[in-house]
Amino acid sequence: MFNKPVFDTECNRSTASIVVVPVCYDGTASYAKGTRNGPAAIMKAHEQLDYEDPRFPEPTPGFGIFVDTSVDIDESADANAIGESIRQQTKRRVADLLNNGQTPSLLGGEHSVSQGAIEACAEHVGEIGVLQIDAHMDLRLAYEGYTFSHASVLRNIIDGCPRVTRLVQVGIRDYCKEEQEVVEREQGRIAVLRDDVLFARLDSGVSARQQFEEAVALLPDHVYITFDIDGLDPSLCPNTGTPVAGGLSFNQAALLLQILAESGKTVVGFDLVEVAPSPLGGEWDGNVGARVLYKLCRCADASKQG
Repeated sequence: MFNKPVFDTECNRSTASIVVVPVCYDGTASYAKGTRNGPAAIMKAHEQLDYEDPRFPEPTPGFGIFVDTSVDIDESADANAIGESIRQQTKRRVADLLNNGQTPSLLGGEHSVSQGAIEACAEHVGEIGVLQIDAHMDLRLAYEGYTFSHASVLRNIIDGCPRVTRLVQVGIRDYCKEEQEVVEREQGRIAVLRDDVLFARLDSGVSARQQFEEAVALLPDHVYITFDIDGLDPSLCPNTGTPVAGGLSFNQAALLLQILAESGKTVVGFDLVEVAPSPLGGEWDGNVGARVLYKLCRCADASKQG
């Protein structure tokens, strides 16, 4: 299932331009579990895709996507110990990929798994921005006692990773007072394009393209993308762990990635998290997840062509 090239590319782990690291974990999921099965669902569905994509230029010579072996998880350990282990393992693996000149990607699993990858990219590059597509801010402090909670991952980055100089959140529609206070405390380091604001401006005649261009312009030259599938309309991801009404359409999300690829900024790494298959065996979530993963790969590749 893993340890193979995907999306009809020919490569191995050492020759791939993009290496995807699965992290099959959902231990801190606070509403519904199942995202540990997301990577497998995406691998099952990915062969349904065709690969022409008019939003991005033709892939670079040598474009190859390899799905690596999954991160080791000791399910008998305490959740915070598991979170620290995932952080350290992903940080090492992402650092190795960056040193090899490859683009790293994580495939969750819940959103907590992103922390080590973001930290490794920031340490490698020196200064990065994070583009977060999400229904939630994920800025809570040690939510439900879990330091490495899916609801705390961006708070951990903001508090502990000063090389992330800008966080741009798109699609937000579920957050608490504590998280809003973090946004205000950071005095511009965090920029939020809430879902209701996006809709209101669309309703008044401001295009999605203009709003996304404004959001992307806030990012520095090097960007990490963290894509929580619940940033999309939940009809596209009905089995994700914490679905929220509203959200981006598939085409809006694809347009945002296209605008980032055209901006002249470089995608240094990315992740896709919170995909969960139907417990009844349906493949819709995996199908959508596979398509998002492919667009993320094309976006990262196109960003290096400018």
